[in-house]
Amino acid sequence: MVCKRLFTRREYYFSIMLDRNTNGPIIIGSSRGGVNIEEVAATEPEAIVKVPIDMSTGITPQIASDIAAKMGFKGDSAKQASDMIAKLYNLFRKSDATLLEINPMAEDVNGDVYCMDCKLLLDSNAEFRQKDLFAMKDTKQEDPLEIRAAAANLNYIRLDGNIGCLVNGAGLAMATMDIIKLHGGDPANFLDVGGGATVEQVTEAFKIITADKKKVNAILVNIFGGIMRCDVIAQGIIKAAKELDLKIPIVVRLQGTKVDDAKALIANSQLRILPCDNLDEAAKMVVKLSDIVNLARAAQIDVKFELSI
Repeated sequence: MVCKRLFTRREYYFSIMLDRNTNGPIIIGSSRGGVNIEEVAATEPEAIVKVPIDMSTGITPQIASDIAAKMGFKGDSAKQASDMIAKLYNLFRKSDATLLEINPMAEDVNGDVYCMDCKLLLDSNAEFRQKDLFAMKDTKQEDPLEIRAAAANLNYIRLDGNIGCLVNGAGLAMATMDIIKLHGGDPANFLDVGGGATVEQVTEAFKIITADKKKVNAILVNIFGGIMRCDVIAQGIIKAAKELDLKIPIVVRLQGTKVDDAKALIANSQLRILPCDNLDEAAKMVVKLSDIVNLARAAQIDVKFELSI
């Protein structure tokens, strides 16, 4: 892309983000632009301006003018900056953004104000309102497995560990990863199958988790069946284990709806799927088994866990 070269005499930092403390947008500005704002916050906190915005009133001309002045703009530059600040706030709201960052917002040798760089993060929950914006999404910049999971209505985030996780519910998924870490393991992913997963979705979840076979040493399935039926999960686990010819240990902790049926399915599958009712014990087990597989792979020894029980 070819653009006009600008010679700046001053650079500023400007951003709008959602603030949990005030339950609304907050504008952050600084006269120290073009650098890492975290470093400025650590070394010169007085150089940073923070202004919470009331969603009911929005940003008034006076608020925008005050922010521009506090950031260090003067004269005609201050008028341009305040007008730009108001427009940027309207863009933030109109686009359902969670972050809008301009670094630097610059003043050139003629006193004109420009946005030299911009980062805009959109709320994925607002896609139904922002179809035109999301249509411009470049999926090449995203993890292919996360794209594949989204297509199957699975909430998946790839992590750096080696213990695969399949859980229902985001809170339980976070707790499962925490307890794996507590016992010395490292989760390979966050994966929430939701409350109404089908056998096909569970199977696809296993395919995604084990896509990098050299990375994942073991899998922990942790399901609390309320709306989700444990027998559906069990059918998906068994189907995946057979289709993928899984040779890594699978530890399964199931509680709730149809749990007895699920346990019977697993017991009759003749697969090395290891049931455990206690989450703490299940986490300890999967960490130990993962360590065994890791040591075996390091020694180039093939350890198989597909033998019948």
